[in-house]
Amino acid sequence: MARDEGLVLRLRRHLPAAPPAVFRALTAPRELARWWGPDGFTIPDVTSDLRPGGAYRITMRPPDGDVFHLAGEFLDIDPPGLLRYTFRWEEPDPEDRETIVTLALRASEGASTELTLTQDGFATERRRALHEEGWTQSFAKLETLLPPG
Repeated sequence: MARDEGLVLRLRRHLPAAPPAVFRALTAPRELARWWGPDGFTIPDVTSDLRPGGAYRITMRPPDGDVFHLAGEFLDIDPPGLLRYTFRWEEPDPEDRETIVTLALRASEGASTELTLTQDGFATERRRALHEEGWTQSFAKLETLLPPG
């Protein structure tokens, strides 16, 4: 059965650290909690079983609201160049459905990394745009936390 890809989000960002440091920031729960989420959000908890078929769960707290969760399973892990996983909200909006996130890392000039994100399977443009805003703000925070390459 073929998967309906729906709407796709693609982002590219250059980060000031080598791929191993970026991969660690994308996968280590303590590191992830420092940068994940839109501006103003905090991450009280991250659990992760980093292996193909392993699960993860991220608890998010908005500035003025109750916690909510996202979770999924790791599909492909090839450090430090590739991370692919499912992404689903545990308390979904009616327009949400499970998506697949692919993060590809490539060494770039001067010990930096080109990070390419692809997230496919959005049901609506509104939800795709919400994720684009969240990823953009998250990656901006990540950039400030990475050690220089």
